[in-house]
Amino acid sequence: MRRVLLISLVTLLLVLTVSSVVVAKRNYIVVGTTDKITSLDPAKQYDYLSTNVLQNVLVGLVNYKPGTAELVPWLAEKWDVSADGLVYTFYLKKGVKFTDGADCDANALKFSFDRAMKLGGDPSFLLTDIVKKVDVVDKYTAKVTLKYPFGAFVAVVGYTVAYPVSPKIFPANDFYLGTPPADGPYKIKQWIHDVRVILERNDSYFGTPAKTKRIVLNFYQTASTLRLALESGEIDVAYRTLNPRDVQDLEKNPHFKVYKGPSPFIRHIVFNVKKAPFDNAKIRKAIALAVDRSAIINDILAGQAAPLYTLIPIGWWGHKDVMPKRNVAEAVKILEGIGYSKSNPLKITLWYTPSHYGSTEADIAQVLASNIEETGVVKVKIKYAEWATYIDYWEHGIMGMFLLGWYPDYIDPDDYMWPFLASSASPSMGSYYSNPKVDTLLKQARKISDVAKRSELYKEVQDILGEEAPYVDLYEGIQICVTKPDIKGVLLEPTQIFRYYLLYR
Repeated sequence: MRRVLLISLVTLLLVLTVSSVVVAKRNYIVVGTTDKITSLDPAKQYDYLSTNVLQNVLVGLVNYKPGTAELVPWLAEKWDVSADGLVYTFYLKKGVKFTDGADCDANALKFSFDRAMKLGGDPSFLLTDIVKKVDVVDKYTAKVTLKYPFGAFVAVVGYTVAYPVSPKIFPANDFYLGTPPADGPYKIKQWIHDVRVILERNDSYFGTPAKTKRIVLNFYQTASTLRLALESGEIDVAYRTLNPRDVQDLEKNPHFKVYKGPSPFIRHIVFNVKKAPFDNAKIRKAIALAVDRSAIINDILAGQAAPLYTLIPIGWWGHKDVMPKRNVAEAVKILEGIGYSKSNPLKITLWYTPSHYGSTEADIAQVLASNIEETGVVKVKIKYAEWATYIDYWEHGIMGMFLLGWYPDYIDPDDYMWPFLASSASPSMGSYYSNPKVDTLLKQARKISDVAKRSELYKEVQDILGEEAPYVDLYEGIQICVTKPDIKGVLLEPTQIFRYYLLYR
């Protein structure tokens, strides 16, 4: 027995030693996440990780200069804008091809714009609300005509819905379920749903080559398993989303490096204003008054967030706090005024998704339910659904009150106003909010370039937001990434773009 135990122990030590050597010498980088990919079709997907993978695989007309919010040419070498602000002419790089051999030219650009607008996927409003038509001037020149002048249009085409895709592979009349042929820094070698994505350097990319030949993106169900994968050496990088208390522990561990950065990421409650009882603005306002942001931020998020009282992030021009601070007594007064009481409580359901926003989501939902039930006149049932189902539920108006988060499509306050509050865009957020006055104000803001005037219009919109409460903003987050010490190139940007092609060992 002693001999067997000794042999087993020696064998185990050899396996661990060999494994350590293999991990230490691997020439690729493994990134772990609890997030999920829903689609890799730019015309369909509208969630963070799907967008982020496409930002490393495809090329848009413009890009953000790494580490900044400054737009720089990418596929477009330059562009002209007509005197009336209605026509944008883009001059494209010559000779760019997708990995399937198709040309990435003006024809591909027109095909992709037309297709995204025709299919009507979640991000389609970003184009359909602005773009009138796209014309091919010649093989490498495209002309985009707008419905009205919009100063932030160049920023809009920096989002993935405007990225050209291969006309050879993508169907014109349907969404594409596979992996897109690449023209960016990486190409996708493998995609196994909810298991992994393998990215390999695209040697035909016209820009600076990716620093690491292969990036493996592994998916984990919980923050706990993500941390275990990091500590066991299974992954080199953990990005989205570790438990806040685990982050505090890892900051004290010399075997890891913790990166923190500002983020335009916001969290909020969404109300489907077409669905009873949330079609009553007084009920929405009462729930807003019952919310205790400090309990969420301090007790659940370990202080790794800031309270938010409007849709536009803190410090951005146009920001104005309009949502009420906590006042349970006032919430009770409103609810009693419309007939609710301890003997006749308002009964509502709060939905959340358990892994997309990290392992704290169930706790946040519980805190919010407790906040609201402190009124004594509301009973809250909590339900959850996994991310793909969750998206389907809000798209089909099944959930009346649910938690959601927002990463910007483009860096402009318009992107925190229009998608949420414009009648044509709000169904994509699940609120179905519509107010003709708000539509008019938002369109006015789009048509002018003067920041001070736009800011005043956005403040007027936010005043209406505060009164009608189709959303209750909760907090603004920070970006966190944890790596092994030998991993370099991590850049936590104000755009929230995570550039795998900058990572190296």
